[in-house]
Amino acid sequence: MTKRDKKEVINKVINYLGSNFKNEDTGHDYWHFIRVWKMAKKIAEAEGGDLFIIELGALLHDIADWKFNNGTNEVGIEKAKILLKDFGVSEEIIENVCHIIDNVSFKGAKVKNYIATIEGKIVQDADRLDAIGAIGIARAFAYGGGMGREIYNPDIKPRMHASFEEYKNSKGTSINHFYEKLLLLKNMLNTKTAKKIAEKRHKFMKDYLVQFFKEWDGKI
Repeated sequence: MTKRDKKEVINKVINYLGSNFKNEDTGHDYWHFIRVWKMAKKIAEAEGGDLFIIELGALLHDIADWKFNNGTNEVGIEKAKILLKDFGVSEEIIENVCHIIDNVSFKGAKVKNYIATIEGKIVQDADRLDAIGAIGIARAFAYGGGMGREIYNPDIKPRMHASFEEYKNSKGTSINHFYEKLLLLKNMLNTKTAKKIAEKRHKFMKDYLVQFFKEWDGKI
């Protein structure tokens, strides 16, 4: 596939996402895909990898997220296969992209990371960077509201989930999500480039939580 052909496929995927995910309201929308795609390309400039696989993996990583499909990634994998076959992508590339879709997501604080390729690691880092910092905070509350979760309840304590089953069945608050996932991500990134970017975003979240609890307790 020529460089021009690859660019055409990327544009077709972007158009597909724009037609199907513009009104998603839990933080897993079209603009999330675009931010992850742009960040993945930035990381790839320093870390290498097959850029076509990275771009496709970034754009399609949440095409049918397990959180909205009975806890399984199979729907997303099948959608990606059909879409990419229709766009003339080779079986080898499709297999690599589907590996990313199947393994990119955070599945619990104590659950092993199964991403095996540099392309997958880059996409995973880009996705995790979008889950932290100012945008990460906004997405956490958007998701919590969409799922009917409380902002905070001091009687519900954070849990470090030891399995995917525990994590996906969790009913914790949006603030708990910071301790169960978001604050952990900085130390779970794969690449040096992503780790450097994460520093300021991580600090921003910690500062936000200090402010939140001061306001919660009526101290300021």
